[in-house]
Order: sequence, then structure tokens, then C-alpha cells
Amino acid sequence: MQPFYNEQQTMLATTVREFAAEKLASRADEVDENEEFPIDQFRGLAELGITGMTVPEEFGGSGGEYRDFMVVLEEVGAACGSTSTVLITHVSLGSQTIYHGGSDEQRNRWLPSLASGEKIAAFALTEPGTGSDALALETSLRRDGDEYVLNGSKLFCTNGAVADVFSVFTNHNKEAAHRGVTAVVVEKGTPGFTINPQHGKMGMKGCATAELVFDNCRIPVANRLGKEGEGYKLALKILDSSRIMIAAQCLGLAKGALDAALSYSKQRITFGKPIATRQAIQFMLADMAVELDAARLLTYRAAALYDEGLPHSKESAMAKLYASEAAGRIASKALQIHGGVGYFKPSAVERIYRDQRVTEIYEGTSEIQRLVISRALIGDL
Repeated sequence: MQPFYNEQQTMLATTVREFAAEKLASRADEVDENEEFPIDQFRGLAELGITGMTVPEEFGGSGGEYRDFMVVLEEVGAACGSTSTVLITHVSLGSQTIYHGGSDEQRNRWLPSLASGEKIAAFALTEPGTGSDALALETSLRRDGDEYVLNGSKLFCTNGAVADVFSVFTNHNKEAAHRGVTAVVVEKGTPGFTINPQHGKMGMKGCATAELVFDNCRIPVANRLGKEGEGYKLALKILDSSRIMIAAQCLGLAKGALDAALSYSKQRITFGKPIATRQAIQFMLADMAVELDAARLLTYRAAALYDEGLPHSKESAMAKLYASEAAGRIASKALQIHGGVGYFKPSAVERIYRDQRVTEIYEGTSEIQRLVISRALIGDL
């Protein structure tokens, strides 16, 4: 482990690495092939206290900083991309939205069961007509006495097919633009709320993606997170911090690819010698290691800024942009080193190659990250 990790983080990494090797890596191909939500793996992480990381102990969590969670996600992502996506969505999207947007009463109502892993969280923002314009929301929210009435739909909701608690972003006043965005919590089983699993993804096949449909779905006004119109600010806050965790996930995917390439290059014999003795392979491995370390440093910086309560939007975007694209280059080189063997299942690099691709799309595309970074550099004109 890198020297800038403290003793506690190094021990945490060792514990999670051992768990990942035993419980995640051995099932990763099966999870991918069958589009199977890794519920047993999720429960195992819950027993380690991981599903409650970053949630304070007073609300049932195990505490922990984003630097700690970064360490965890690298080890989980190296073993199983789908499980790392499930974990990110549960912790840094679904649960954190409730923690940062909710009152103490709401935190006490929902967070303990999420932190323990008894229930699963999801985050519902993207709609059929949105995407990079993520807050041009059509899902409507209308107040009727002590209730709200929701109508509309969400797409690509990770954990959506299995989640119990959904942080949903709606539009209560389209004329007010971003000031019309309001966040609410919707629980599974609420009348008028339908969940339609989505299949056919290129990668990350085990993270139970779903379409959510709200048809005159009624929820208590008490399920609103913050005040009406505060959802835009909350969504940006959550996306900024969660990008750090996507970057950490990318470290794991890249680490898994590099480890596989190293192992294979030492075993594969051509012309009487392991291909690891060939300079062309050595240079590829060197480039992969440099890019992984650079991505790790950027991610650690962003996580440290977040933990210290300092501005981190630009740094989070930098980490997410570089780590995701570096993971793509590393996965591509790993597949090249494996040759034809890497192109077929059940090759770990074949799965990682597919899993990595979405990291340049979700939580803001690479193009959106470049916009965030450039606007921070240029400032007001």
C-alpha cells in the first residue's frame, strides 16, 4: 500500500483485500454473466461495517473518512466492478443524500438500517430526456395537503431493482428553473411506484439497474429532504463528493487489470522466455503503473480536501476525469498483453475492459468534468 496511507488505512486495505480475494473475485464472473445482484457480497461488506462508512456513529454508521472509503473501493473494485458500483451507490449517493439533505429525524428514520446493510439505498436523478443536463427534470412534485404527488420516470437507477430507499430528485416548479428542484425519499412498496429492471448493459451487469415509474405516487411531505427548491444544491454537493468515489473505483479497476497483466506476462512463454522479459511489454507495464499512481494521488487529494471540509469541486472533477480515462488506457493495455486469451471470457481483463467504460459516463461524462475544471480555472468573465 502507498506510504501516504496511515496505519489504520493500511490495515483496512488488508482486511478488505482479503475479503475481496475470497468472496468477491471468485464470484465476479458469475455476477457478470448472470446479471446477478451480489447480495451475499453486499451482506459480507455490511458485516465488516463498510455499508455504513462515512455515516456518523450517532446515526448507526461506522464513521470513517472519504480517504478510508477510497481505500475500500480500490480493493473492492479490483475484485468486482459490479460490487464496487453497488457500494458507491448505497454509501456515497443514496445514504449521503439523506445525511446531507435530511433532518436529524429523517437521518434517524432511514440511516441506521442503511448503514447496517439491512436495507439498500438508491439515487434517482437521470430521466429519459436528461443526461448531462441532469437537472432538466420532468418528474413532477405537487403538494396535496400533507402529501406530495409524484408523476414521471427515472432511468439507469443503480441498485434500483433491489433497493428499499430511494433518494429522488423532482421538479416542483419548472418556471423556477434550478430553484424548482426538490429532493424527496420514496420507499419501495409505495402505491403508484413501479420498478422495471433494465437489462442489456455492456458492463457492470450486477448492479441491478432499473427504470422507476411514478404514477400519482403519494408520499408524506415529511419525506422531503430540506426545503422546496433546495434539491439542485443538494444534487451538486452529492455529485461533487461521489465523483471522488468513482475515481477510487477506477483505481480498483486499473489495479485489477495491472495485476492480471503482470501475472500473465510472467507466465506466458514465447520464443522460450516469459513475455515479461520483452521490452515492449515492460514499457507497457511501466506506463500502466505510472498512470495508476498518478490517478491515486489525484483521488487522495480530492478525498483529503473533502474530509477537511475544503472546496473540492475542481479537484474531484480532475480525479474522476483522469482516473476514469487512465483506467481505460490501463485496461486496454492489459488486454493487449493478454492477446487473444484476454479477448474471451472468463478473462478478468475482458470483464474489466467492459466494466471500465461506464466510468467515463456516469457521475458526469468526461466532457462534463472538463467543463467543471475549465470553468473553475477561468472564473467569471
